[in-house]
Amino acid sequence: MSEEYEVPEGLYYTEEHEWLKVLDDGNVLMGITDYAQKQLHEIVYVELPEVGKDVERMDAIGTVESVKAVSDVYSPISGTIVEVNEALLDSPELLNEDPYGEGWIAKMKPRNLDADLKELMTAEEYKKHIEALHH
Repeated sequence: MSEEYEVPEGLYYTEEHEWLKVLDDGNVLMGITDYAQKQLHEIVYVELPEVGKDVERMDAIGTVESVKAVSDVYSPISGTIVEVNEALLDSPELLNEDPYGEGWIAKMKPRNLDADLKELMTAEEYKKHIEALHH
């Protein structure tokens, strides 16, 4: 594979290129992966989900707009949006620069985490998923 993508261990991933991190307080943080931001290229606008909104797993909860395309962001789990990363409104490029850190999109309170995690991929599985997309 010509391009290397960062896929941190210990996170969970969706086929649509979102990542999920389980936090110590039982909430989860989610965003888009390094692969997603590289496919989109220069991100110019982010539409964030609504705080307080209840969502089902794989609902579209926002959009990311780049110079090339508009892409939906899907919720990796069912639950409630408890916080969104408002820094992205002024600095959407954080998604390009630090997709797993400063570029997080939403914090959620999970409804049925154990069941939802079974539907997600590990870092190892996600790496294989990306590789398969390029063959």
